[in-house]
Amino acid sequence: MNVLVFFFVPIIIFMGLVAPLWLVLHYLSKRKSVKGLAEEDRIELDQLLKTTDQLLDRIEVLERILDVESVNWRQRDDVSQMTNHANDQYKG
Repeated sequence: MNVLVFFFVPIIIFMGLVAPLWLVLHYLSKRKSVKGLAEEDRIELDQLLKTTDQLLDRIEVLERILDVESVNWRQRDDVSQMTNHANDQYKG
Protein backbone atom coordinates (compact mmCIF):
# COMPACT_ATOMS: atom_id res chain seq x y z
CA MET A 1 0.00 0.00 0.00
CA ASN A 2 2.86 2.34 0.71
CA VAL A 3 4.13 2.00 -2.89
CA LEU A 4 0.65 2.70 -4.23
CA VAL A 5 0.45 5.98 -2.27
CA PHE A 6 3.98 6.85 -3.41
CA PHE A 7 2.85 6.80 -7.06
CA PHE A 8 -0.78 7.81 -6.65
CA VAL A 9 -0.27 11.13 -4.80
CA PRO A 10 2.14 12.72 -7.34
CA ILE A 11 -0.12 11.67 -10.21
CA ILE A 12 -3.15 13.29 -8.54
CA ILE A 13 -1.19 16.47 -7.84
CA PHE A 14 0.03 16.59 -11.44
CA MET A 15 -3.42 15.98 -12.90
CA GLY A 16 -5.07 18.47 -10.54
CA LEU A 17 -2.61 21.35 -10.63
CA VAL A 18 0.11 21.11 -13.24
CA ALA A 19 -1.80 19.71 -16.23
CA PRO A 20 -4.65 22.29 -16.20
CA LEU A 21 -2.21 25.18 -15.77
CA TRP A 22 -0.06 23.79 -18.55
CA LEU A 23 -3.04 23.49 -20.90
CA VAL A 24 -4.31 26.99 -20.16
CA LEU A 25 -0.90 28.56 -20.74
CA HIS A 26 -0.39 26.51 -23.89
CA TYR A 27 -3.63 27.65 -25.49
CA LEU A 28 -3.10 31.26 -24.42
CA SER A 29 0.23 31.28 -26.22
CA LYS A 30 -1.38 29.62 -29.26
CA ARG A 31 -4.03 32.35 -29.37
CA LYS A 32 -1.36 35.05 -29.25
CA SER A 33 0.61 33.51 -32.08
CA VAL A 34 -2.50 33.19 -34.26
CA LYS A 35 -3.28 36.89 -33.91
CA GLY A 36 -0.19 37.71 -35.95
CA LEU A 37 2.07 40.70 -35.62
CA ALA A 38 1.47 43.43 -33.09
CA GLU A 39 1.05 46.98 -34.36
CA GLU A 40 4.57 47.94 -33.23
CA ASP A 41 5.98 44.94 -35.08
CA ARG A 42 4.12 45.91 -38.25
CA ILE A 43 5.46 49.45 -38.05
CA GLU A 44 9.00 48.17 -37.56
CA LEU A 45 8.60 45.71 -40.43
CA ASP A 46 7.37 48.49 -42.73
CA GLN A 47 10.37 50.63 -41.76
CA LEU A 48 12.74 47.74 -42.44
CA LEU A 49 11.15 47.13 -45.84
CA LYS A 50 11.50 50.83 -46.68
CA THR A 51 15.15 50.78 -45.63
CA THR A 52 15.73 47.65 -47.72
CA ASP A 53 14.24 49.30 -50.77
CA GLN A 54 16.46 52.36 -50.25
CA LEU A 55 19.55 50.18 -49.92
CA LEU A 56 18.66 48.26 -53.08
CA ASP A 57 18.25 51.56 -54.93
CA ARG A 58 21.68 52.69 -53.69
CA ILE A 59 23.27 49.45 -54.85
CA GLU A 60 21.73 49.85 -58.30
CA VAL A 61 23.02 53.43 -58.53
CA LEU A 62 26.51 52.35 -57.44
CA GLU A 63 26.51 49.57 -60.01
CA ARG A 64 25.50 52.00 -62.74
CA ILE A 65 28.29 54.37 -61.71
CA LEU A 66 30.78 51.51 -61.76
CA ASP A 67 29.49 50.41 -65.18
CA VAL A 68 30.31 53.88 -66.54
CA GLU A 69 33.60 54.51 -64.76
CA SER A 70 35.05 51.00 -64.69
CA VAL A 71 33.54 48.95 -67.46
CA ASN A 72 35.13 45.60 -66.53
CA TRP A 73 34.46 45.73 -62.79
CA ARG A 74 32.02 42.82 -62.94
CA GLN A 75 34.50 40.61 -64.76
CA ARG A 76 37.27 41.43 -62.27
CA ASP A 77 34.91 40.59 -59.42
CA ASP A 78 34.04 37.25 -61.06
CA VAL A 79 37.74 36.45 -61.52
CA SER A 80 38.56 37.29 -57.90
CA GLN A 81 35.67 35.14 -56.69
CA MET A 82 36.85 32.24 -58.84
CA THR A 83 40.39 32.68 -57.50
CA ASN A 84 39.16 32.73 -53.91
CA HIS A 85 37.01 29.66 -54.56
CA ALA A 86 39.97 27.81 -56.09
CA ASN A 87 42.17 28.75 -53.11
CA ASP A 88 39.52 27.52 -50.70
CA GLN A 89 39.30 24.20 -52.52
CA TYR A 90 43.09 23.84 -52.48
CA LYS A 91 43.21 24.45 -48.71
CA GLY A 92 40.35 22.08 -47.95
